[in-house]
Amino acid sequence: VAAFDRLDIPVLAATADALEDWRANEDATDAHLIADGMAGDPLMTLKLLAHVAGVRSARSSGDPETLTSALVLLGIGPFFRAFGPQPLVAAHLAGEPQALRGFEAVLRRANRAAAFALGFAVHRMDPDAAILHVAALLHDFAELLVWLHAPTLALRIAQAQQADPALRSAVAQRSVLNIELADLQQALLRAWRLPEMLVRIEDDRHADTAQVKNVLLAVRVARHSAQGWDNPALADDVRDIAELLNLGETPTRTLLREIDG
Repeated sequence: VAAFDRLDIPVLAATADALEDWRANEDATDAHLIADGMAGDPLMTLKLLAHVAGVRSARSSGDPETLTSALVLLGIGPFFRAFGPQPLVAAHLAGEPQALRGFEAVLRRANRAAAFALGFAVHRMDPDAAILHVAALLHDFAELLVWLHAPTLALRIAQAQQADPALRSAVAQRSVLNIELADLQQALLRAWRLPEMLVRIEDDRHADTAQVKNVLLAVRVARHSAQGWDNPALADDVRDIAELLNLGETPTRTLLREIDG
């Protein structure tokens, strides 16, 4: 936690470019526009929520759980003052092409998981659908940080799993990092004082609630379908998602393809 806490977090080039465009047109920019523009970047999302958490604690104000609510609390002017030109993921990993590919694979999975989580939540008519979208987007942010700041270790984990497809992620992580990424992530969420609801939803041990199931199943199906829809593990995912959504398995498969399309 201490190691990651003192490191700057780079963002996607598209986010950094958009930020500068918004800065040049601050008077025509609002919270919804910025939130929509950052919605596909888990690292910028993380940076904003962590920053606002610090401001919030100092002001004893609200507990924003979405990008829009965080921006409304912070204000557009203070947002631009707090976030100048951003470091870039591509530049950070310019000399690590394997690590960049690993990072991009996790990023694609995070965005697909967020889309699935939002789709499931809308189907369930969950009033916190936007929060579940954020939770799914951030579900694997610790893995993204390891690819960025400890690429050699991230590659060792990936290579161990490639050599032994039956090796569980948690076991591989403990063997290389001496900690599971889920535990590291929970510690970082608390150290950065992110909203308690997000912390709870991100905790896989609370999978008995519909909202946590919503996010975990979205993450599961995104992971299992990353290489296509013929993974045998998807059968269990479809069954569990159908139960969550109170749908038959055939309509559930149709819904998954529609969301992914």
